[in-house]
Amino acid sequence: MKIYRRYLAREVAGGILLVLAGFLGLFGFFDMISEVKNVGQGTYQLHHAVAFVALRMPGRVYELMPIAVLIGTLYALSTLARHSEITVLRASGMSTARLLAGLCQVAAVFALITFVIGEVVVPPSERAAQQLRLKEKGQMVGQDLRSGLWVKDERSFINVQFVLPDTRLRGIRIYEFDRNAQLRSVTEADEGVYVPPATWRLSGVVQTVLHGERSEVVRMPDMDWHSALNPDILAVLMVSPERMSLLHLSAYTRHLAENSQKTQRYDIALWKKVIYPLAALVMVALALPFGYSHNRVSGVSLKIFSGVMIGVFFHMLNGLFSNLGAINSWSPVISAMAPSALFMLAAAAMIWWVERR
Repeated sequence: MKIYRRYLAREVAGGILLVLAGFLGLFGFFDMISEVKNVGQGTYQLHHAVAFVALRMPGRVYELMPIAVLIGTLYALSTLARHSEITVLRASGMSTARLLAGLCQVAAVFALITFVIGEVVVPPSERAAQQLRLKEKGQMVGQDLRSGLWVKDERSFINVQFVLPDTRLRGIRIYEFDRNAQLRSVTEADEGVYVPPATWRLSGVVQTVLHGERSEVVRMPDMDWHSALNPDILAVLMVSPERMSLLHLSAYTRHLAENSQKTQRYDIALWKKVIYPLAALVMVALALPFGYSHNRVSGVSLKIFSGVMIGVFFHMLNGLFSNLGAINSWSPVISAMAPSALFMLAAAAMIWWVERR
């Protein structure tokens, strides 16, 4: 049995990697077609588009891994069923539970790979991709907002017209209020550069300080501004919550909570980062019943098509529950777990039905 478990693991892992490579080639092709339209804007050339698509590939691996696990497992089990190997295995005494346990061991490896890629590789590569495109196209983050970017930091409201790809700020206004919500000062600066650990060096500063019914205007070539706002928080503008690391998500969620702002979307994204890799385990359980059906009942091509449809449905359901959770203020844990839980129930029902036959 140990020999066959290794053989089964090799066949399933090979099928998963084959499907994943095919998906990456397909999505990379479509991403490239979509990106070509930006060539010629500023200094953005074809090799920049190729680099941009390549830098986004880890994110594609993260997104597609559960679907690849489902279809790859379906393909491997269908091939084994066509050769009657699963029938022989069951006749030799291997139970469904033991077969499922073997598949889950393979899925656990891919779940771990998905988690590591999502935490270690995707956030910096996604940020590098966005910075590359913004830099070469001569664009700045936030330039499409009519009033710029607004951030709350304790009793201050910060308005930034532009955030450059290297996280420099331009067109800064800082409205500082006292404990009674009375405006205390307005600071305007041409540019701000971050100086670790928690300071911004502002240049071209004009500060208006309010003293009751009178005001005082102070002009300074530069000044240090201490704020909880930092490049990691600004990086949220370039990286979607789903592609941020748990560390950055946690820090940004804490920053929003401390400033009495809504955190629902980021709470859901944080829990999805924890739960999403485990979808690989759900997918092998869902694929197992298909492996029990003989080729005369259902061809390999039909099973693969079914796997594609199920994978697409899972991807859509994942996004749907995230949006519904954010809109209706559902529990972030429920919003993140619901798709995987529904698919696990479906897998359990299918295995039960196959066992009764």
